[in-house]
Amino acid sequence: MAFKLVQQIATFIQAKSRPLMALFVALSCFFWSFDAANAASRVKDIAEFEGIRDNILVGYGLVVGLNGTGDSLANSPFTEQSLTSMLERLGVNTSGETLKTKNVAAVVVTATLPPFQRQGTKIDIVVSSLGDATNLMGGTLVVTPLMAADGEVYAVAQGTLTVAGFAVGGAAESITRGVPTTARIVNGAIVERELGFDLATLTSLRISLRNPDLTTSRRIAAAINDYIGKGIAEPTDPSTVVLNLEGSDRANMVDLLADIEQLQVNPDQTARVVIDEQSGIIVIGSEVKVDTVAIAQGNLTVRITETPQVSQPAPFSENGETVVVPRTDIQVDDDSDKKLTILKEGVRLQDLVDGLNALGIGPRDMISILQAIKAAGALQADIELM
Repeated sequence: MAFKLVQQIATFIQAKSRPLMALFVALSCFFWSFDAANAASRVKDIAEFEGIRDNILVGYGLVVGLNGTGDSLANSPFTEQSLTSMLERLGVNTSGETLKTKNVAAVVVTATLPPFQRQGTKIDIVVSSLGDATNLMGGTLVVTPLMAADGEVYAVAQGTLTVAGFAVGGAAESITRGVPTTARIVNGAIVERELGFDLATLTSLRISLRNPDLTTSRRIAAAINDYIGKGIAEPTDPSTVVLNLEGSDRANMVDLLADIEQLQVNPDQTARVVIDEQSGIIVIGSEVKVDTVAIAQGNLTVRITETPQVSQPAPFSENGETVVVPRTDIQVDDDSDKKLTILKEGVRLQDLVDGLNALGIGPRDMISILQAIKAAGALQADIELM
């Protein structure tokens, strides 16, 4: 909106004087800063339509053709049973025989079935070793059905594995890079069953927020109603906006949903400080505020240095001995140069960071300070420990 207004001003002053050009530059800077301060996100970036989602597939299969790096059948009975069953289906009778091959590995195959995938399309799969195989490089996955949570087969996988890692070794040393027991097959599965989901027959549709928030939910509903021109959107809870599609032109449902997901909304968020104490990571949200509070931080450091010295007797001494004389140097640093820092009321993220940095402290001490400010009731935000 601001960009169009600036364009109109530029067209107006093309034939005017230089002072008006200077005014145009000033107005341009103002409108660009206004747009930056009011940056919004698309609905598709902060929410998703319920029902239009991925589905998880899983299957169990065998990888053959390994160069002696497969499962040891003595330690992996399920691999031997699967190999025997596969050979019997292919007309090979191995009853009563002892199998000793190490070129076969039992694997679990996983895949993600995107929405609206049609029969015959291909999807990527991930193959992971289930037994004690050491490397899947060079292997080929034999036909493996992939099932969803309902127990139905939705895809069939087969193909040559692509392994990112490798493992080599000798008698005294071995090197492993990456994970050679996990592989990937691009377009390794063919979709055999479609997931039924017909947009044109829907009478209502729910929009689910990725970060539930009452204010954001209301803003999404308001933006949709302003665009459509009638109240088809209603926020029902912090994470859901319901679209009433009764009377809508469902023949153009794709166009309707495409227009809705492009609407601009300013998402709101809860003031929050996220802390990972193990790694010392601190993430402070932009809405975090503090009341007026004075902070002082100091650490007591005691440094002890041992520098023993050797004492030798005088030359030609009859009763002298060589002894080691201890020398201990003790230094105490109580951070007496650290000052008391005051954070004023209502400061935002930048002022809070500047005030804490003024103390000259590290991330781990800053974690303790933030928790102390929260305990004092001066930090207007939630602290979330990871």
